[in-house]
Amino acid sequence: MRLGVFTVLYSGTPFEEVLDRLAGLGVQAVELGTGGHPGTAHCDPDELLADESKVRALHRAVESRGMVISALSQHANPLHPDAAVARTAHETWRKTAQLAGLLEVSVVNAFSGCPGDHDGAVHPNWVTSPWPPEYSDILEWQWTEKVIPYWSDEATFARSAGVRIALEMHPGFVVYNNESLFRLRDAAGPEIGANFDPSHLFWQQADPVEAIKELGAAGALFHVHAKDTYVDRGNVVRNGVIDTKDYTRFLERAWTFRTVGYGQGEKVWRDMVSALRMVGYDHVMSIEHEDGLMSVDEGLEKAVAFLSSIMLKDSDQAEMWWA
Repeated sequence: MRLGVFTVLYSGTPFEEVLDRLAGLGVQAVELGTGGHPGTAHCDPDELLADESKVRALHRAVESRGMVISALSQHANPLHPDAAVARTAHETWRKTAQLAGLLEVSVVNAFSGCPGDHDGAVHPNWVTSPWPPEYSDILEWQWTEKVIPYWSDEATFARSAGVRIALEMHPGFVVYNNESLFRLRDAAGPEIGANFDPSHLFWQQADPVEAIKELGAAGALFHVHAKDTYVDRGNVVRNGVIDTKDYTRFLERAWTFRTVGYGQGEKVWRDMVSALRMVGYDHVMSIEHEDGLMSVDEGLEKAVAFLSSIMLKDSDQAEMWWA
C-alpha cells in the first residue's frame, strides 16, 4: 500500500509546490480534484483536455517526485432535480473520465447523487425512513426512474473509457453504505465500486472492518480515503447520530470529522489496514483532511506520521515458516 493525500487541502498553493511539500513528508501518491465540490485548482479537465502537452507536464511533475496519481476526484450531484446542476455534474464526470485515460489513472471518485422526489422537484430528497408509505414510494421512484438508468449508462461509458467509478458512500446521497452500493452495482455493473471512506461509516455506527471484508470479497474496493470521525457518546445517547448542526459546533454535535487517530483509536486503524491486506487491496490510502480543530499543516503532518507507523507497505507477505 502507498500513502497518499487528496491535494484539495492545498488548493491555494501552486501544484508543484504542493508536490514538493508532500514528497518531503514521504507521501507517495496524490488524489486530484477535477471539479464539483473539490474544485479544479490542481487539475482542470477543460484546460488539460485542450492541450495534451499540459497533461504530459502534469504527469511528469508527479512521476519525477516518485509519486503516482491514485484517483481523479469530482464530487457533485449528477442526479440533481435542477437540470442545469445535474448537467454540469454530468459533464464534469465525463471530462474527468476522459482525462483519467490520458493520465493513465484507472479510478474516478464520485458521489452517487440524489434526485428529487418527483419530476419537477427543485431540491434533492434523501429518504431515511420507509414510513409513512409515501417515503417508500419516493425511494422506489428515485431508484427505478433516476438512479439505475443514469448509472447504468455511465457504467457503460466508464467501461469504454477504461476507468472504474469509485463512489464515496456518503449520507445525503442514495449510496451511503455497503447495502446501497451493492444495490447500484448489481443493477449497473462491476464498473461501480467504492471509494471507501470510513469516516462516514463511523458516525453511522457501522463497522469498517466488516465493510472492507464485504467490499473486498465482491471486488468492489477501488480506492480508500483516510479520514476519521470522533463520536461524542454523551451527545449520541441524548440525541442519536443524525445531526444537522453546523460543523463548527464541536461541543454540541454527535460526531465531528477528525484527522486519523483523533477519532477512533489506533487499534481500529490497525484492524482496517490489516483487513485491507487480507482482501488484497494494494493501492493507496489517501488522506482527506477535514479536521476543524487543526490547521491544515498540523493535521496533515499528524495524519502522515500516524499512518506511516501502521500501514503495511511491503507488497510481499511473509512466508509462514512457522507453520
